[in-house]
Amino acid sequence: TYESAVLGFSNHTQYLSYFSLISASVFAYQKWRQKLCFEEALLLQLHGNLLLQHIKGLKLITFYTSLFELLLIPLMIRTKLASNLVSLFSLKKKIEDVILRAEMLAPTALELEEARRIKQEEMIRDYDLWNDPVKSSEILVKLADSVKVVDALKDLKYKAEEAKLIAQLAETDAVNYSLFEQAYDASLAISDLLDKYEVSRLLRGAYEMEGACVIIKTNSEGNKSEVWAEQLLSMYMKWAKKQGYRGRVVEKDLSTNGGIKSATIEFEFEYAYGFLSGETGVHRMIRSQNGSVHNEVSSVGINVVPLFLGTTPDLQISDDDLILSSVLSLGEKQSRTGYTVCVQHIPTSLTFQSSGERSYFANQIKALNRLKAKLLVVANEQGVSDVSSINTAAMVDMWQKETRRYMFHPSKLVRDVKTGLELPDLNSVLDGNIEALIVAHINTRQSNFTI
Repeated sequence: TYESAVLGFSNHTQYLSYFSLISASVFAYQKWRQKLCFEEALLLQLHGNLLLQHIKGLKLITFYTSLFELLLIPLMIRTKLASNLVSLFSLKKKIEDVILRAEMLAPTALELEEARRIKQEEMIRDYDLWNDPVKSSEILVKLADSVKVVDALKDLKYKAEEAKLIAQLAETDAVNYSLFEQAYDASLAISDLLDKYEVSRLLRGAYEMEGACVIIKTNSEGNKSEVWAEQLLSMYMKWAKKQGYRGRVVEKDLSTNGGIKSATIEFEFEYAYGFLSGETGVHRMIRSQNGSVHNEVSSVGINVVPLFLGTTPDLQISDDDLILSSVLSLGEKQSRTGYTVCVQHIPTSLTFQSSGERSYFANQIKALNRLKAKLLVVANEQGVSDVSSINTAAMVDMWQKETRRYMFHPSKLVRDVKTGLELPDLNSVLDGNIEALIVAHINTRQSNFTI
């Protein structure tokens, strides 16, 4: 009774109850040491923490406080180990899923692509390359693509075997977290290769594996369209950065109202055109005014043409079919002048310009290349082999083709007109998260192609 009074307990019974808990703690700790009752030890940690706080609150002697800390520290270490084991299990599951995916896809895909490569080589042997340079160039490009895919799949198969071996080695030592991390890093590389291969299977259309030139233009709706154009420019640049792609703003015509009148982005990575070609068309920002039945609409046109990363297709255009004009323009930073060169194709009325280069000649070449790229796309869409055979009556003007609506008020959502996809988070889309919209366009094109 005297001891309990000195220690601060109100009565002897309370002292005995706390002493019993301490005894139980010691017993559970001993069982944990014998690895017989891990669950009890975890429960003890929870109760012990509460008890420790109460004892310290009563300002008991250091002995009991030290005793509980001595008991709880090993339990906390054990709990941390349990957390690591959960993390290891999660890593192991992810590694196994990726390896299984690779083992299911890689052998069949490799066999298919090897057969495709052999077929391309046979075509080269049987075809007279000198008589038809255009057809020869097309065959050689397809062969190079097949060889590249085969090499990538072989690399994928090797990486999958490597990741599997590392994971098996890691299992021999359950606490070797670094081996599992190494296997997980290898599985990430495998997953990336698998994703790229699956995308390459979807994007097998003409010019889809090329880079992309994205041209952003406002119409005559005033400064709000110019501000909206700058938001779209930012959206595409953020998307590229999030995906780890390279995008360069090569031209930007600033507005006096704080936005932009036009801008051009060049994406110099494979399949950029396949990803972004669905963005072509009108992108409308719609905002409802409070108390008004009319919506405030700002429209910006997006035109996407291939940016050839390797050999540019040889397309001859008669000089008589072209109108070239130029104006002296001030650069974006208002520090140097340059030439804005505009090239118009008379039969189709297609017009492209360039102002990002330092010389008149360089801008003329770039504008002409953009025009040729667009003509090749139109010819391919119409199924004609010669630009002169393009049916101009069947061409659809960019400003007559609505692509997407961005609703700012009262509800903030994005509605894709071409695919019917709706996304409820407008801010996320403007922050560059447009992957779902891009994939929807790709799937729609593939469905139309299959039909």
